[in-house]
Amino acid sequence: MSAQCRTLVVYYSRSGTTRRIAELLAFELGADIEAIREPGAHAARAGARGYVRSLIDVLCRRQVEVMPPIHDLSVYDAVAVGSPVWASHACAPALAWLKQHGATIRHLALFCSQGGSGSESALEQMAKAAGKSPLATCAITARDLQRRVDGTKRQGFGLKIRHKLAKLHEAEWMM
Repeated sequence: MSAQCRTLVVYYSRSGTTRRIAELLAFELGADIEAIREPGAHAARAGARGYVRSLIDVLCRRQVEVMPPIHDLSVYDAVAVGSPVWASHACAPALAWLKQHGATIRHLALFCSQGGSGSESALEQMAKAAGKSPLATCAITARDLQRRVDGTKRQGFGLKIRHKLAKLHEAEWMM
């Protein structure tokens, strides 16, 4: 990626799977990284109680609070946002973050991690929450991780982001 293209990887992770994917993606893209954080007691999503709370949040479409970003989103050419898939839904914290900050993002890319299925609807929910179409999307399943093909998917996602950003920069130069 050229020096003038800056990317930020933002993610929410309850179990650590999405965090690991985000860390590897950020490393491969030479990007900054930031976790979506919930304030105070709302951050407790660990264990069985946290799992149930997380499912109730998405199934009931509860609005959750998220803390403001640490990074200035306006300085990034692209922001890649990642979410786990909970019952065929993007997680509530990622949706809340995208609703609050989608308008500030120049170019959006979306990724998700899932146990089985539901990525299409989760990615659609994320794009709708942000109010924009993504440059690229990527879904990584538990099976992908077991078969060790997650790296191939993640790298293809990164290449697509780089390629589309390069085309956009080229078009801007021609204007």
